[in-house]
Amino acid sequence: MSLGVVVKGPEGIVLAADSRVTLDAGGPGMPHPIQVNFDNATKLLNFGPSHKYVGAVTYGQAIIGLRTAHSFIPEFEIYLGEERRPIKQFAQELGAFFLERWREAKMPEAEGTPTMTFIVGGYDENQAYGSVYLVAVPTKPEPEPRNPGLQDFGMTWGGQLQVASRLIHGTDPALLPLLKEKLNWSDEQLAELSQFLGQRLQYRIPFEILPLQDCIDLATFLVRATVSMQNLGVTVRGVGGVIEIATITRIKGLQYVQRKRIHGEYTDEIERNGESKGKTQ
Repeated sequence: MSLGVVVKGPEGIVLAADSRVTLDAGGPGMPHPIQVNFDNATKLLNFGPSHKYVGAVTYGQAIIGLRTAHSFIPEFEIYLGEERRPIKQFAQELGAFFLERWREAKMPEAEGTPTMTFIVGGYDENQAYGSVYLVAVPTKPEPEPRNPGLQDFGMTWGGQLQVASRLIHGTDPALLPLLKEKLNWSDEQLAELSQFLGQRLQYRIPFEILPLQDCIDLATFLVRATVSMQNLGVTVRGVGGVIEIATITRIKGLQYVQRKRIHGEYTDEIERNGESKGKTQ
């Protein structure tokens, strides 16, 4: 479930993620599990002042044992210590750490097991542009580079892609598997069709020239569009809650553009309205 988006642009890296965790709940007297949602999860991860040039978003399997990925971050920060690492090494250590937690909780590791996936992005020392890696626990804990060239800009995303993929790629992610099932096509035929459709239907976005604000707008739009469409459809509503957004730049490191805040019963909006009303009485 969920949706995570990371955009690597020339001015910086943008990370965006929703805040919903979806669980299957069951118990005595319940013949079938039901899906329950919690909308205050943290899936955009930062790692303390010593590691301010790296961040991550997580999607897919939300829970290891009974805990979210975010709940393990204090332990991971202690393991990291104060030393700044290259982004690839950081991603390797994050994958190894969460694989160990996975195995401690005796989570399944068979082929086809849902993965807890991380998109890790950040800046190495003395590098002009950022790096992005994909880590999937338990199946692919070794980092996979995305847009690997220093000036190879683009977008990495994952989770519930039905809406976002239709907008950007022009097709649903289920299209090729359905064609393979219906027409019995080979993997080679599907790969050829995928390349053809990508050349004809993919929405052209010039990542090489996108300012940081446009990268923010793109990531936000894709998550918000998914939330809005799921709210209107008969589907698994796995993307929701506050959209958290952060940027990572070579000079300033990770900075939040928007994030959840801890609050009591009243939101800022209600408090402002109340104060305003009080002043006019």
